Amino acid sequence: MSTAAAFCEAGLAHFQAGRHLDARACYQQALGIDAEHTDAQHLMGLLHLQARQYNDALEWIVRAIRRAPKAEYLASFATVLQLHGRCDEALAVLDKAIQLRREDAGLWGQSGILLHKLGRSEEALARLDESVRLLPDHAQTLRTRAWVLYGLKRYEESATEGARAHRLDPGDAEICNNLGLALRRLRRNEEALVWFEKAIALAPRFADAFDNRLVALFHLHRFDELFALSDRMISLGLSNEVTAWNVSLAQLLTGNFEAGWLGHQTRSKLPSSKYPPFPQPMWLGDENVEGKTILIAADEGLGDTIHFARYVPMLAARGARVLLAVQDPLHRLMSDLSGASVCVPMSATGTLPDFDLHCPISSLPLAFNTRLDTIPSGQYLPTPPESRVQAWDSRLGPRTRLRVGLVWSGDPSHVNDETRSIPLRTLSRILDVDVSFVSLQKAPRPHDAAVLRERSDILDLTAELTDFTETAALISCLDLVITVDTSVAHLAGALGRPTWILLPWTPDYRWLLDRTDSPWYPSVRLFRQTETRDYETVLDRLRDELRVLAAAFGG
Repeated sequence: MSTAAAFCEAGLAHFQAGRHLDARACYQQALGIDAEHTDAQHLMGLLHLQARQYNDALEWIVRAIRRAPKAEYLASFATVLQLHGRCDEALAVLDKAIQLRREDAGLWGQSGILLHKLGRSEEALARLDESVRLLPDHAQTLRTRAWVLYGLKRYEESATEGARAHRLDPGDAEICNNLGLALRRLRRNEEALVWFEKAIALAPRFADAFDNRLVALFHLHRFDELFALSDRMISLGLSNEVTAWNVSLAQLLTGNFEAGWLGHQTRSKLPSSKYPPFPQPMWLGDENVEGKTILIAADEGLGDTIHFARYVPMLAARGARVLLAVQDPLHRLMSDLSGASVCVPMSATGTLPDFDLHCPISSLPLAFNTRLDTIPSGQYLPTPPESRVQAWDSRLGPRTRLRVGLVWSGDPSHVNDETRSIPLRTLSRILDVDVSFVSLQKAPRPHDAAVLRERSDILDLTAELTDFTETAALISCLDLVITVDTSVAHLAGALGRPTWILLPWTPDYRWLLDRTDSPWYPSVRLFRQTETRDYETVLDRLRDELRVLAAAFGG
């Protein structure tokens, strides 16, 4: 006569082979013999879990735990709790399971994955480390560990761990894709390309791998291949908003403004979009705006708002009444912008006057059909109040040497921060030039702040830069601004101040390629990385130029 345990064993074999109906029959027979058989209850829970019947799964698994709180039951309970969105409870359950079975690599791995999902990456890594110690050659644990390291920006370790996972499971496309991502962050784009291609070979409809391959081609300046890949993705039905966005950036960077501005509209469909859903119609240049009130609202970064504010006077010249909504730190500066009837901070858009149309500020180049030869350039920002300029001039003291403002880093959360920003210690190779250096760097990173404190040759008054009007007033007292690609670069350029911008090998689209000037800002000079992608040689070139300026000032 068969026992409940025998039916459970047979049912588990059916379940693992994917024969779920046969498995259910065996579990039911087991429960017919012993209604409180905990293994049968647990396995019935797993069947419901497999069928995505999560409430039933929870009920069966909890019944099993009440009679026998085994570690494997608790692990299944945690899985169901997680699927219900109850992640903190799931983690507590897994902790109990680990206490019961501390040598179970799977439990450590499961809790590590959950901690990563909760954004507790350092703790996740510690759990995954323990899982790997207990079971060193488990490819999926190594894959997860590599991804956690990637999230912690430990890209070398992520690549090493990903390669190890690939050796154990060479058929896993996700491992290949993630390894490619780590290599791309290390600026090893040629190698990254190989791994994205491997991922696609393993999973021919792996859309993320296609997108990542496209981005690698972008950073390698292989634009013909990029556009061909985009066409292939469209034909395969794999193109999406991210693809279209990246293609538009390539089009703009290479000077194809007609296609690029149109594709640039895709940003509104990206998860990062913060543009409010106004009920009024969006204006993109087709409708006559004479006599209409139109809201122009910031929709990207501070630099983008400064960059595209140049179109506001042009819009007013068409007879529109322009309401301008900008980020709060820009409000005072933009309040006197020519052409803006009203300027409000984005935090006050709920109190706007009535308007007929709206347009994201970054859509204005599209609305004005901007081409390379029709870019509106020249100074357009209002001159800072003379009282503020005089106040800053007094703080700076006698003008005995060339005054040079410095900015070496931008927003740490920017997707290209690793290529745009440079450490202050690296920038310090220009500090032996005989000029007066003035920091314009707000919120320096801890390692840069430590270097700044050590240096007596950089005047730091940034605690008093309370908004962009104050920064503009200080810039107006300087002879030159040297900056990476950040909002201050746009501010100085828009004020018509001499500005030298340090650019990575693959810059933001608006700086184009292979030129030292900017059609957007006549007072700007561009100092670009070469294919070596190092800033040291760029800074050496810049230092030589700065010495010439310093000598001329002294003469």
